[in-house]
Amino acid sequence: MTVCKTYKTSCKELRELGASRSGIYLVNFSSYELGLYNVSCDMESNGGGWTVFQRRQDGSENFYRGWQEYVHGFGDIASEFWLGNDLLHKITSSGEYTLRVDLGDFEGNATYAEYTGFSIAGAEEFYQLSISSYTGTAGDSLARHNGRNFSTWDADHDIQKTMNCALSFRGAWWYADCHNSNLNADYLGGFHDSFADGVNWGAFRGKYYSLKFTEMKIKLT
Repeated sequence: MTVCKTYKTSCKELRELGASRSGIYLVNFSSYELGLYNVSCDMESNGGGWTVFQRRQDGSENFYRGWQEYVHGFGDIASEFWLGNDLLHKITSSGEYTLRVDLGDFEGNATYAEYTGFSIAGAEEFYQLSISSYTGTAGDSLARHNGRNFSTWDADHDIQKTMNCALSFRGAWWYADCHNSNLNADYLGGFHDSFADGVNWGAFRGKYYSLKFTEMKIKLT
């Protein structure tokens, strides 16, 4: 992807000023005390202007990581990555955001889900997820996780009393008891015999199918 050097404050602002190509842009995050920051912008989906914070596409990145790595982020924003829970909290604390989740399988089917009222709480609340209304074609596999804390294999904050969901299902997510979606789990490449430990979105292809492509992204409402 082409790196387009500019100093606007968000992907949405760039789109409103005429940027139409999805890719990596340099934005000014000084309001979050971060200065200039490279981000991946989706300029095409539903009006464009989306800041991407997660992508799975080929299994090149290990997502079975610990708490601190999810706090600070990891991977390559031109490929597979997680932007970081700390930055997500800072961004979503600045206004009202919509979440978009784009999904694709190995048979060429694509679908999406959007949620209004998306925000991530701070570290003291274990980066708790908040979402509101759902629209889309993928089916709602995130409502069960609303109000839940983020968990990793080494930091268990789920409400399941008999197991560590992140450890059992090989992921990192806002687990309840345990999940209807698990987009940071092992990249298993389609159908798998093991239960619910792949890149799963329960309402789209179920919990025995690991998706080919996922992108999670946000835009100021």
